[in-house]
Amino acid sequence: MDYCAITESGLNKGESGATNFQLPGIVVESPSVWMADKIPFDQIVYQHSSMVYSIAYRFFKDRGLAEDIAQEAFLRLSKNLMSIKSAEHLALWLRRVTARLCIDEHRKFSKRFIPLDSIPEPTSEQTEGDFLADENIRILVAGLPQQTRMALILRFTEDLQPSEIAEILDEPLNTVKSRLQRALATLRQNFFSSDEEQRRGT
Repeated sequence: MDYCAITESGLNKGESGATNFQLPGIVVESPSVWMADKIPFDQIVYQHSSMVYSIAYRFFKDRGLAEDIAQEAFLRLSKNLMSIKSAEHLALWLRRVTARLCIDEHRKFSKRFIPLDSIPEPTSEQTEGDFLADENIRILVAGLPQQTRMALILRFTEDLQPSEIAEILDEPLNTVKSRLQRALATLRQNFFSSDEEQRRGT
């Protein structure tokens, strides 16, 4: 068995704004042929850690929790390499596991979960074109149901199609489309209402 010690060199901070974190030694059990022949496990972490961290961070807006989610996702990957069939399947698998970990973590600690609007947005985590960079939108998204919030993150920060989101969240396509449509309608209504209230107050 190979032990792959993944350190901060496995992160592409410039692309995702991900903070450095370390994974402990990972036991890679019987990697599938396509990986064994083409790419070592530490390179997999290097290529996909930004994506995994980004999804978790945008869901929780908590660096430490996002790092924990990312670490758990790659630990699970190290034990399930035989199930990976291709590079495309790998990206799908990681997004699905990360999304489920985020949702499960939110449910587990829902009573003591800190609302996103109470957490300051670190400027180093913002990227150009990030729809969550706007504080008002971020507060509104924080109030959405967890499945809907994740669907929005996957759609507008990961640029995934509804069909891909449906596969990741294991939901019918029409359910995902309805979630996105209702969420966008809610955000538009609440955003413009909030903006109008601010103008009246000035």
